[in-house]
Amino acid sequence: PAPPALLPYVPRVPPAALPGKLTATTFALERPCCVFDRHANASDTVWLAVAFANASATFRNPPSRADVPPYEQLPTAHSYMTLETAAATYACSASSPAVLRVGGDTVCGGQGGREPCNGPLPSPGPYRVKFLVMGCHGPKAETRWSDPILLRRAGSPSTIDTAPVRHGSDVVVIASILASLGAVLAAAVLCATGAEVWGSLCHQDSGTGAFARRSYRTHHIPPALPQPLPPGCRCSPPGLGCFAPRPPGPCPAE
Repeated sequence: PAPPALLPYVPRVPPAALPGKLTATTFALERPCCVFDRHANASDTVWLAVAFANASATFRNPPSRADVPPYEQLPTAHSYMTLETAAATYACSASSPAVLRVGGDTVCGGQGGREPCNGPLPSPGPYRVKFLVMGCHGPKAETRWSDPILLRRAGSPSTIDTAPVRHGSDVVVIASILASLGAVLAAAVLCATGAEVWGSLCHQDSGTGAFARRSYRTHHIPPALPQPLPPGCRCSPPGLGCFAPRPPGPCPAE
């Protein structure tokens, strides 16, 4: 058979920031749009070939669907094919998700290659991928291989530092300054509150003293009556009492 047509399209990871674009077992790919329209018909399918980067040069396209390398052979064959999709899904008029996720199926595997499995990738790689159009008589078109795709590495528990974080001297100085400012502010608030309370108490004391200095009259003591002068006292102005012997004869005021 004639070799498949080589398309200029190069698969790639989306350049935009996406949640989970690269993980320890998966990665995202841009969906190829309007790439296979001239090389595929309604009965054709598009596959994704995944291989370790150092094994992509030795990958051979399968002559039929029965010869597609399964996911379970990746550790030994260093490549597999997955994401079998109708070619119409990638047509210009199709409305499909903008990205594809490689390695996102956690329930497949161990099926003996009966169905194309999109299982988690077993190592960080790096990997290379390409799209392959398969017809009834074998491969019809293929894209170029992608650049190497390196997954994230999971951190080992032994490399996690459990010691408390040591702060630098600058952090300690700033914390001390903030603590001092807080103490000064608290003291100022307490002083202001104490002055207000003391002023209120002084105001109450001054009112009590003014009341204490007020004069008042008693109403239960009757006024004193004028007493007659005793005999032998000299006449004197009323209320002065007797201060000298009275001369004989009547008082001039009487």
